[in-house]
Amino acid sequence: SFSPLSFLSLFLCPSPLSLLFSSSSSFPSSSPSDVSQKPLSLVSHSLEFISQLFCIQINCVTFPLPSVTPDQPEQQLLKPNEWSYCDYFWTDKKDPQGTPSVGGFEVLLQKQLKGKQMQKEMAEFVRERIKIEDEYSKNLSKLSQSPLAAQEEGTLGEAWAQLKRSCHDEAEVHLKFSNKLQCEVEKPLLTFRDNFKKELKKYDHHIIDLRKQLASRYAGVEKARKALADRQKDLEVKTQQLDIKHMNKHEEDIKKARRKSTQAGDDLMHNVDLYNRAQSKWFEEMVTTSLELERLEVERVEMIRQNLRQYTTLRHETDMFNQSTVEPVDQLLQSVDPAKDRELWVQEHKTGDLRPVDMDI
Repeated sequence: SFSPLSFLSLFLCPSPLSLLFSSSSSFPSSSPSDVSQKPLSLVSHSLEFISQLFCIQINCVTFPLPSVTPDQPEQQLLKPNEWSYCDYFWTDKKDPQGTPSVGGFEVLLQKQLKGKQMQKEMAEFVRERIKIEDEYSKNLSKLSQSPLAAQEEGTLGEAWAQLKRSCHDEAEVHLKFSNKLQCEVEKPLLTFRDNFKKELKKYDHHIIDLRKQLASRYAGVEKARKALADRQKDLEVKTQQLDIKHMNKHEEDIKKARRKSTQAGDDLMHNVDLYNRAQSKWFEEMVTTSLELERLEVERVEMIRQNLRQYTTLRHETDMFNQSTVEPVDQLLQSVDPAKDRELWVQEHKTGDLRPVDMDI
């Protein structure tokens, strides 16, 4: 059995310098001259450079850079033997019209909504067939009661009367077919559609909320990063203004600036941690929900196939002479393959197979 959570820890981007701002020991006490020789901005620049080597942020989501060297391993698919939704819809889809980009999950959701609409239209088609059968049954029944040629006598008259009775019998068959279509085909299609709609709405709101939370955490990281840069700049300025005549005062200012810079570094680490937690939660729910959408899609296809098979079965029972008109439908229904449908659809609509990773400072 497949557990999405078992993969979460395998693809997180490492943070080799994550301890630099973890405590005040990140900035050991030193003389003013030592501080001036090792400005704190160098650490910030190094961190930013290291982060750029491994990761890139796109729409508040952190992705690893594509592999450019033979010894750099690629991310493995979560379900390598399947064209699963959970592996191909992490990147947002760019809209050529210039409107805001569409999230990969939204692409998946739109496919399910289209499927829901198709199921509604199938039910409408069956409803129209029911109306036709009802009307045909009424007309046949009315025709069977016609007095036309009722005066015919002898054996020919008997044959003519039997022909009219056959119209009545056929009317009953079509009425029965109509009733069964309504109970066994149309109604199940509409019931499943309503339940399907509720499931999609629940998943949609959940993922949207998690993505909004991720964007909020990302904004917090950017704000903390800017605050750290400002504190580092302030520390550099105070270090460069060191005056021997006012050594004690400047040393105190430098210590104060160093403490503020250290605190800003700790705050950045805290915000990065909050962001990574939010992204991990979003990642986990994206995998779980994608698999749920996949399951719902299979259920929808299988359910429709079963109902259409029921349609053809009833049609066979109604009029064996028209069997040839439904044989092609039977053959195509036997060939319905949700996995193959999904493979073709994913190949055409996938937005990217790189999954998010933790952000480095």
